[in-house]
Amino acid sequence: MKKFFTLLITSILALSSCSKAEIPQLVPEKKMAMKAFKPIPRDFMPRKLTIVSIGDSLTEGVGDSTDKGGYLPYLKKMLEKEKGISQVNFYNYGVKGNRTTQLIKRLQSNEIRYTLKSADIVILTIGGNDIMKVVKDNISNLQVSDFSNEKTLFIQHLRQIFDTINQENPSASIVLVGLYNPFMKWFSDVDELNQIVAEWNEASQSVVLNYEHAYFVEIEDIFDQSKENLLFTDNFHPNDKGYELIATRLQDSLGDRAIPDLEKNPLTVSKEEN
Repeated sequence: MKKFFTLLITSILALSSCSKAEIPQLVPEKKMAMKAFKPIPRDFMPRKLTIVSIGDSLTEGVGDSTDKGGYLPYLKKMLEKEKGISQVNFYNYGVKGNRTTQLIKRLQSNEIRYTLKSADIVILTIGGNDIMKVVKDNISNLQVSDFSNEKTLFIQHLRQIFDTINQENPSASIVLVGLYNPFMKWFSDVDELNQIVAEWNEASQSVVLNYEHAYFVEIEDIFDQSKENLLFTDNFHPNDKGYELIATRLQDSLGDRAIPDLEKNPLTVSKEEN
């Protein structure tokens, strides 16, 4: 255990010298029944969909060779093939290095608050840097228990984020992307790190369960089970293929379930037309 944390800290410091370290991580998808919305009728007039993406470097798209926003362009293309959707407008508010506390502050900006009011879906990637903060704050004597203590604060902050989004737009669906373990290939035999990531994902799921229009999407297995390299040259963030698979998982996991009931309330999807 001590040897592992020494190696982990060395790896993290190497990453920190390049940019604000961040650990986009994941966990098993929450075992919950997704809300069932009525299917989009075949004769429905195609509408515009507004998606606001907020969070850390996974949202910003660090590691994306095209510098177009990581998973966003892939997801946009996939969604625009969906029945009932003619156009998807994305607003990217990802900032590398962001922790939950920093995201809470950014959600108070007039620009983000205004954009949230028109969102049909809000996608969040957050939590990786909160874990990295634990490592930095306890670098001389890092223990598994340190992560448990910080996890309690993480849950509180995540609730604040969800509450703020709901306050600005009660009808928007909130999609929380899980955490993944970027050190999996380096320390495949270290159960402690897998345990930490899993527990933080479970904590995220416990928050999601308290909100009617909220969803958790697992991506940890994408990186864990792939034989293909899905990480950028920093061996930390996803590469192009990794982002494409994240977009595919979002599309496959959500489908129309996170999209407002178009048949019942057609105007909610096209707020720009109001």
